[in-house]
Amino acid sequence: MIRAETVLRGLAEVATLSRGAIPRTGAAMEELSLREDAAIALDGGRVAWVGNDRELSRNVRLRPGARSFDGTGKVAVPGFVDAHTHVLFAGDRSKEMALKARGMSYRTIARRGGGLLSTVRATRAASEAELLHATASRLFGMASYGTTSAEVKSGYALDHTGELRLLRLIPRLEHATGTRLVPTFLGAHAVPPEFRGRPSAYIDQILRRTLPEVARRGLARFCDVFCEPGFFSVRDSERLLRAASSLGLGVKVHADEFVLSRGARLAARLGARSADHLLSTPTEDLGRLAKAGVAAVLLPLTAFSSGATRRSPAREAVDAGVAVALGSDCSPASWVEAMPTVLAAAVHAGRLTPAEALTASTVNGAWASGLDAAGTIEVGRPADLSVFPFPKVELLGYRFDARPELVLRQGKPVSPP
Repeated sequence: MIRAETVLRGLAEVATLSRGAIPRTGAAMEELSLREDAAIALDGGRVAWVGNDRELSRNVRLRPGARSFDGTGKVAVPGFVDAHTHVLFAGDRSKEMALKARGMSYRTIARRGGGLLSTVRATRAASEAELLHATASRLFGMASYGTTSAEVKSGYALDHTGELRLLRLIPRLEHATGTRLVPTFLGAHAVPPEFRGRPSAYIDQILRRTLPEVARRGLARFCDVFCEPGFFSVRDSERLLRAASSLGLGVKVHADEFVLSRGARLAARLGARSADHLLSTPTEDLGRLAKAGVAAVLLPLTAFSSGATRRSPAREAVDAGVAVALGSDCSPASWVEAMPTVLAAAVHAGRLTPAEALTASTVNGAWASGLDAAGTIEVGRPADLSVFPFPKVELLGYRFDARPELVLRQGKPVSPP
């Protein structure tokens, strides 16, 4: 008899995503391994049993003081894995909204001292306590919408000491919030003011000093670079990523966001874990990603918030055979904490099916983030899941206002501090 300290009973549907290859591609992205009239038993922070609600009493014995949740007419899905965030920052850019509304471009705003470098100034000036408090608040907000794991990039210090400081804060944030966090070094997010007009010299400094220190201290799982005109060339991006790979870091690429930069081709050539953004990536380069086994991490709300005329190429990427994952891009430029809204944007604008969007934000998001034990509801895995107050899983992605009634991380309800 299986022992359990928590049970969820009478669930209309449970999307377990427990069967099939990881990552999912093509038609396999529609496979949710649905169970109807289901129950879930949890014990010790892990899933102990999943099955038909009528079979619960024959298979599971509740521990003294066990909690029971009535899931009648509701659905359960794995905790979301947000595969691309810049959530670690200080300040905001709300003053830029009026400029954007009047048609001012991102580049013009940046030339006037706004944009990314304004966040760099605010982040450099913030104390560790201020950064921890502000970022933890955002992570708790994300968790309230069902995100139980997230990739977190550095990149708003753009100097040796500041980038190391940001990366050192990520484990503290994981401990404080309970959200599983994957640290990514993005020192090459932009060219800092001290190296204006000299991007190659800045990359030289990262290669000589910062990257070896990041690797030696084990501060990051991945190294990322913004491969885009005005940021870093393909040549400099490749130098950085090859060095990172030689030091044991996984590699990612901010690719083809504003224009066709050939960043996706670089990701394919290097066998990167993921290429992200891809608003300007042509079909043939999506095919290269598929052949190389590189995930496409798409950020459908970023195109909306930046005023881009292109939509996220989600349908095209799935049809090309790419493993598609989703991210919020939570940042001062695209401040979104609600992954259900990201799923809805991927469906309504990116033309994914609701099932594909759920796959992209769970098992595929986990794979793109280098996480083995996330993105599914299956026996032995961490009990990270959300219960939504509607009767069909497919309503996720259909509704923009979806919010879970219950979020569990390692079997415990999520609650703000």
